Amino acid sequence: MGSEAPRRVTIHVTGFKKFQGVAQNPTETIASNLKNYVDKRGLLPGVTLGSCTILETAGDGALAMLYKVMESDIAGENDSNNEQVVWLHLGVNSASIKFAIEQQAVNEATFRCPDELGWQPQQLPIVLADGGISRTRETCCSVEAILDLLKEGHSVTISKDAGRYVCNYVYYHSLRFAEQKGHKSLFVHVPLFSKIKEETQMEFVAALLEAIASTC
Repeated sequence: MGSEAPRRVTIHVTGFKKFQGVAQNPTETIASNLKNYVDKRGLLPGVTLGSCTILETAGDGALAMLYKVMESDIAGENDSNNEQVVWLHLGVNSASIKFAIEQQAVNEATFRCPDELGWQPQQLPIVLADGGISRTRETCCSVEAILDLLKEGHSVTISKDAGRYVCNYVYYHSLRFAEQKGHKSLFVHVPLFSKIKEETQMEFVAALLEAIASTC
């Protein structure tokens, strides 16, 4: 009997553009530069960096584009039982000094300020078909195992509250989409570059890709 081949993991990454109070979003820089960084650094065998997309920092008005990105990037990718597709969404928490692995999203849109398309919902369900605003969806990624692989080299924690703004909005939709498609989804908040420098954040995200893949 031959040994089973290692599972191949393809990870698609998204970041966000600027929004109110954050003129330069570090996740836009990370997602824009990640392919070149990974090409130079390399990744563990079996780990593939898929698409890197910059999303508008908006909810309902940008929803069609979010689904277009997710649908277009998976065409033909999950034909094999030996391949796992993962969506990794990066957002910024300007008040944080640590990386935060988000364990869940809540079916509530309560925007503290208008998004970049002028929408400011208050206590609205993100997906009406899912019921009320107390409904949550959890990632099926192994957040504790991912944390264990990252915590020695990086300042990182697990969070159970992704807020109620655009990050949570996108995460909720992504978790629902991933469940339907047999994929996985994970959201990670990063600090500003003034709190953790860009080079350190690039290395963290590369290590994060490997940690996700090794725990799939």
